[in-house]
Amino acid sequence: MITVKSTQKIYTEDEISRLTGICSEHLRGVARSRHLGSIVRAAEAVAGQTERWQFSNTDLSVLTALFPRCEH
Repeated sequence: MITVKSTQKIYTEDEISRLTGICSEHLRGVARSRHLGSIVRAAEAVAGQTERWQFSNTDLSVLTALFPRCEH
């Protein structure tokens, strides 16, 4: 069971990883393969573009129900 604020609508990749126990690497893989979350691209002066994932309450519910915590 995960408890979150009802007013929060969008979660970052780090927040989802902390809440679900799924590591960032697996979280990105699941998000791509299951079409969960959305990619936000931010222009960085030094590194070109970086990808940041954002997830909704629905995405959080699906991840919590279907995917176990990482054991590594």
